[in-house]
Amino acid sequence: MTDDDYGAIPEQARDRWRQLVSVINEARNAYYQHDAPTIADDEYDRAFRELLELEERYPQLQTGDSPSLSVGGRRAEMFAPVEHLVRMYSLDNAFTDDELEAWLQRVSKGAGQVGDFLCELKIDGLAVDAVYVDGRLRTLATRGDGRVGEDVTYNAAFIDAVPKVLSVAKGASVKQVPPLLEVRGEVFFPVAAFDRLNVEQLAMGASPFANPRNAAAGSLRQRIDRRQQDLAEAESKAGERGKSKVERLRKELDLAVGRLAELRFTVHGIGAIDGASIQRQSQGYTLLAALGLPTSERAKVVPDAAGVRAFIAHYGQHRHDVEHEIDGVVVKVDDLAVQAQLGETSRAPRWAIAYKYAPEVVRTRLLDIAVNVGRTGRVTPFAVMEPVRVAGSTVSMATLHNADEVVRKGVLIGDMVFLRKAGDVIPEVLGPVVEVRTGNERAFVMPTTCPNCGTALRPEKAGDKDIRCPNARSCPAQLRERLAHVGSRGAMDIEGLGDKSAAALLDCGLVQDEGDLFALTEQDLLRCPFFTREPSKGETGTQLSENAKAMLAQIDVARTRPLWRVLVALSIRHVGPTAAQTLARTYGSLRAIADAETAELSQVDGVGGVIAEAIREWFAVDWHRAVVEKWYANGVQLTEERVQTGPGLLDGLTIVITGSLPGFTRDSATAAVTDRGGKAAGSVSKKTDLVVAGESAGSKLDKALSLGVPVVGPDGFAALLESGLPAALANRTDGPQA
Repeated sequence: MTDDDYGAIPEQARDRWRQLVSVINEARNAYYQHDAPTIADDEYDRAFRELLELEERYPQLQTGDSPSLSVGGRRAEMFAPVEHLVRMYSLDNAFTDDELEAWLQRVSKGAGQVGDFLCELKIDGLAVDAVYVDGRLRTLATRGDGRVGEDVTYNAAFIDAVPKVLSVAKGASVKQVPPLLEVRGEVFFPVAAFDRLNVEQLAMGASPFANPRNAAAGSLRQRIDRRQQDLAEAESKAGERGKSKVERLRKELDLAVGRLAELRFTVHGIGAIDGASIQRQSQGYTLLAALGLPTSERAKVVPDAAGVRAFIAHYGQHRHDVEHEIDGVVVKVDDLAVQAQLGETSRAPRWAIAYKYAPEVVRTRLLDIAVNVGRTGRVTPFAVMEPVRVAGSTVSMATLHNADEVVRKGVLIGDMVFLRKAGDVIPEVLGPVVEVRTGNERAFVMPTTCPNCGTALRPEKAGDKDIRCPNARSCPAQLRERLAHVGSRGAMDIEGLGDKSAAALLDCGLVQDEGDLFALTEQDLLRCPFFTREPSKGETGTQLSENAKAMLAQIDVARTRPLWRVLVALSIRHVGPTAAQTLARTYGSLRAIADAETAELSQVDGVGGVIAEAIREWFAVDWHRAVVEKWYANGVQLTEERVQTGPGLLDGLTIVITGSLPGFTRDSATAAVTDRGGKAAGSVSKKTDLVVAGESAGSKLDKALSLGVPVVGPDGFAALLESGLPAALANRTDGPQA
């Protein structure tokens, strides 16, 4: 590039390019060399994409050492170098459907007839290269810069998931172990192991691992041999004063070895191979599995782009049904000849792409820790953060559970924290980024009085981690939360009765507690500006808003909700939908439940002593009984007719219903099972007798199929209700029926 060429680039673009190169290189160094990222994955991805866009607009910017031309990692000097037999590449990313479509079109244009695609999950782990000579593990190395990686073979001895010797499985089509085999794969922590690991990190006062990839890298890239040498040397020299050092070194070694033992390994590619011929990537996976190497059972060959999109969409919905974290889907051209035709760029193959889901772990600033008082009086700290986008939505608050949890996580007000969206729904603060603290952070102090009513806070029982506001009768926060709970979907399902409308009812003095809810009239609501609107042309006087009218109508409908919903709506501690349905089916009226003794209640299936005691304590409070009487006086149905089409038709059976069934709501389908003596469970296990799968059945269907639990569709459900389990099984299906 000449000076004239460089001078033609706007100065702003040159400066921005230099900034991006610096940011990316620093991030790569922290991520690959120290396993301690300084920026979140989505921040890195945005910077890298902006760099590519700048270099596409101004090609003169791209130099030989630009991050766009290299794989991210470098070999650390503490490990011996291992040169890969065949270069390891990175992958280009697609973040949107349009970017995926553009890649599909490039592949089609470059190869003509592409054929099948191989789709597999993008495991959030550390890429490694394993070489087997005559069936024995010769080296295990990290990817490094793609050509040279770090030798971590010694540590492989402690990773059971990495086979040390290959052998041909009985009945396999392959006849012998290849004399030379280089495979690429991922070492990773399963979700449960990763969570345990972060608990250990927090207990030691260290930053939690931001993601399983960093945890896997940090665990694999340890000098176990040096730790063993240090321990042996300390033991040989230890006198009375040296025992503590020996003990410390032994604990550190045990911890390091224990973490290696938790690692899992999945292979997803072949580098060099002698003595075997394969034509398709998927055929290679079959070969690897036959040799005893762990391959993914979820990899799938699809015939076209529609199959690719369907695979991506499925795991976008079910990413948390997998035992390990995933951050996307890798799509590869399956035919190796077509792969060779498409070739590679300097850093990535043209025949593969990683479609990345929205990030689930990001970094943001913890601005404050406040507390919330719930409907049962429990005082819960929550994080107030700089708004940040994670897993598709903007998050500014996340629960911290209790004061002990704040201490356990080690977070201070002012910290930069790692935030994830657990299950794509619940924001969770993982812990602080200790390395970037400035010293201006401050500790959270749990309040001693209720911020809403001033009552002294206290644990309900000695030793409880949670503290509560005991002013259940008149604490504004508890009243608001209980009112909103009455309207929730799991309780009386009153559309329009949420947090804001509950607060308005209390602020305007229209209700004193939830007992007054069913006495509300149109004239009452007209007294509160929240529920009114200005008159339209031709109208006189203040008018009820459409939302207020809808809420009144829904309150009227809620009077005839099933008894179990009434039980849930009363906010009796520990009484959720499952226990409420059992109690309603057993007793048939709220009065009978209120009169039952603790010993009797505890004998009800699924209730037990804790729930029975909570019920008795709730009905022993006079104003609780007054709420029930107000509801009764205002027409709320507190009894229900128990209908059974046959005595004990489904007695002793556990049924799980997933998806939508023609002619049934979720509640009515559940009631149909419980009315016949069955138990309608919310999750699938080996003890489940039958899964009923309707349209849009989700992860529960997948779980049933994996466990071998019988599955029926709508026809089978009809047979179940009419004639019992044998008739249902005659309609057994492998999935939902249309």
